[in-house]
Amino acid sequence: MDHTGEDLDAFRARVYLRGRELYRDLPWRRTRDAYAIWVSEAMLQQTQVSRVDGRWQRWLERFPSVAALAAASSADVLDEWQGLGYNRRALALWRAAGQIVSEHGGRMPIEERDLRALPGIGPATAAGIRVFAYDLPGVYLETNVRTVFLHELFPGEQDVPDSALRPLVAEVCPEHALSVAGADAPATPRSWYYALLDYGYHLKQTLPNPSRRSRSYVRQSRFEGSHRQKRAAVVRLLLDARATGEGLSPAEAASALTALEVAAGRDSVDEAYAREILAQLEREGFCHEQRGRWLA
Repeated sequence: MDHTGEDLDAFRARVYLRGRELYRDLPWRRTRDAYAIWVSEAMLQQTQVSRVDGRWQRWLERFPSVAALAAASSADVLDEWQGLGYNRRALALWRAAGQIVSEHGGRMPIEERDLRALPGIGPATAAGIRVFAYDLPGVYLETNVRTVFLHELFPGEQDVPDSALRPLVAEVCPEHALSVAGADAPATPRSWYYALLDYGYHLKQTLPNPSRRSRSYVRQSRFEGSHRQKRAAVVRLLLDARATGEGLSPAEAASALTALEVAAGRDSVDEAYAREILAQLEREGFCHEQRGRWLA
């Protein structure tokens, strides 16, 4: 579907006004600190806003700067992350903090190439940091933004690829303060993307899953009883075992997992499978083996 410059101007005005009406005063929007914004972007990947609000503040109290995060142990970082899901995100934050300290003197990079060279930072996260911390234009394409473009510019179309969206996302993002008819304030990259996010959030609450029309849409796999759930349980066991300093054996992990599975009406877990999970977590840097026991 082709869109003229007039179409896109009207789209920008419509979205900006709707977004201003629907604005959500979220805590990470009250800062321009790039580190704090980066943490919020990492937490908000695949985690609901309601779960992040509160945890973001607590994280910043415990690790108030890039240097503080880099100096922490991986176990402390994982401990603080518990309940947010996808523990790899926490380790990526920690590793990236170490890289920022060693390569950038502890200062968050500004350039996209420098941000994307860090562990766990892809195109959307890099764009989010640049937009919300530095008010720089970029292609910030995440689920709420995608929803707005699908709803407004691709009505009724199915299997829309991101390759069709990215040029439009780039074109309508203001490069500097831009007056929008009917708006009480000019649009900047930061305020424009807030408007997109809030309008997109509203659409997702009022329409039957508009993201399904995107080619990139993937239904989230069931968590209960999954390998991902068992991995998360073993990470918690490893963190709990720090109190004794003795670590966790595959037999103990299997026993604890079996108790959880049987209580939920599922099959028991054997020691070989528990050992496989521990070995996988060790390869990913969550723990290390010492004389047949694994320590976080």
